[in-house]
Amino acid sequence: MITPLILGFAVILVSLIVGGIAVTSAQVARIQLYDVSDAAALDAADAIDEGAYTRGVGDTVPIAGRTVAETAAAYVARTQRPREMVSWTVSAGTGSPDGRTAVVRMSCVARLPLVGGLLSALGGSVTIHAESRARAGLDPLP
Repeated sequence: MITPLILGFAVILVSLIVGGIAVTSAQVARIQLYDVSDAAALDAADAIDEGAYTRGVGDTVPIAGRTVAETAAAYVARTQRPREMVSWTVSAGTGSPDGRTAVVRMSCVARLPLVGGLLSALGGSVTIHAESRARAGLDPLP
């Protein structure tokens, strides 16, 4: 009579532990994706637009959307992908909306321990998205 109750509690406990491990793994992958997108945005914010050589600069480094996308893609290509991620990519929307701010959007497919095989068998996966913004300011000359 008490065996089904103990078995039920054991199933609930194992489910909570497995779920906690999966959620923690997804959170770690999210943090790692934000780290890379932040670094790519900072790198892209420093990539000056070639037109600045003829037009000059204001209070920030002028950047072009194409330059941001190319710089971010190059940064991501030379960065080692963490083992928790199956794949990652620089997403659409990466660029510069105002010519001063670098916006880098990324997405990755995360590998979750213990439940990843079940998700794959069901035809699903965990996709994580990140967006980072950076702007390079110029200090005035004394």
